[in-house]
Amino acid sequence: MEVSQEFKTVTNPYQKIAQATLRKDKRINIRIASKDLDEIQKKALEEGIPYQTLISSILRKYTSGRSA
Repeated sequence: MEVSQEFKTVTNPYQKIAQATLRKDKRINIRIASKDLDEIQKKALEEGIPYQTLISSILRKYTSGRSA
Protein backbone atom coordinates (compact mmCIF):
# COMPACT_ATOMS: atom_id res chain seq x y z
CA MET A 1 0.00 0.00 0.00
CA GLU A 2 1.39 3.38 -1.00
CA VAL A 3 1.29 6.21 1.55
CA SER A 4 0.17 9.50 0.08
CA GLN A 5 2.47 12.55 0.20
CA GLU A 6 -0.24 14.43 2.10
CA PHE A 7 -0.22 11.79 4.86
CA LYS A 8 3.59 11.91 5.05
CA THR A 9 3.48 15.70 5.39
CA VAL A 10 0.94 15.55 8.20
CA THR A 11 2.69 12.83 10.20
CA ASN A 12 6.26 14.09 9.77
CA PRO A 13 6.06 16.83 12.46
CA TYR A 14 4.62 14.33 14.93
CA GLN A 15 7.41 11.86 14.23
CA LYS A 16 9.97 14.54 15.07
CA ILE A 17 8.17 15.34 18.32
CA ALA A 18 8.04 11.67 19.25
CA GLN A 19 11.75 11.22 18.56
CA ALA A 20 12.61 14.28 20.65
CA THR A 21 10.53 12.88 23.50
CA LEU A 22 12.75 9.82 23.66
CA ARG A 23 15.85 11.97 24.26
CA LYS A 24 14.57 13.69 27.40
CA ASP A 25 16.49 12.88 30.53
CA LYS A 26 15.49 15.52 33.10
CA ARG A 27 12.26 16.11 34.95
CA ILE A 28 11.27 19.54 36.30
CA ASN A 29 8.47 20.95 38.43
CA ILE A 30 7.26 24.51 37.92
CA ARG A 31 4.52 26.69 39.31
CA ILE A 32 2.33 28.25 36.63
CA ALA A 33 -0.82 30.34 36.76
CA SER A 34 -3.97 28.25 36.29
CA LYS A 35 -5.09 30.53 33.46
CA ASP A 36 -1.79 30.04 31.61
CA LEU A 37 -1.93 26.26 32.02
CA ASP A 38 -5.53 26.20 30.78
CA GLU A 39 -4.53 28.14 27.67
CA ILE A 40 -1.55 25.86 27.03
CA GLN A 41 -3.76 22.80 27.40
CA LYS A 42 -6.31 24.25 24.96
CA LYS A 43 -3.58 25.00 22.42
CA ALA A 44 -2.14 21.50 22.82
CA LEU A 45 -5.58 20.00 22.26
CA GLU A 46 -5.93 22.04 19.06
CA GLU A 47 -2.49 20.79 17.93
CA GLY A 48 -3.35 17.19 18.88
CA ILE A 49 -0.34 16.77 21.20
CA PRO A 50 0.07 16.39 24.97
CA TYR A 51 0.44 19.73 26.75
CA GLN A 52 3.78 18.69 28.25
CA THR A 53 5.10 18.15 24.72
CA LEU A 54 3.88 21.61 23.73
CA ILE A 55 5.62 23.19 26.74
CA SER A 56 8.81 21.33 25.89
CA SER A 57 8.59 22.50 22.29
CA ILE A 58 8.09 26.11 23.38
CA LEU A 59 11.12 25.90 25.68
CA ARG A 60 13.23 24.30 22.93
CA LYS A 61 12.30 27.05 20.46
CA TYR A 62 13.06 29.75 23.03
CA THR A 63 16.45 28.35 23.98
CA SER A 64 17.45 27.88 20.34
CA GLY A 65 16.54 31.47 19.50
CA ARG A 66 13.55 30.65 17.32
CA SER A 67 10.26 32.42 17.99
CA ALA A 68 7.17 30.31 18.60
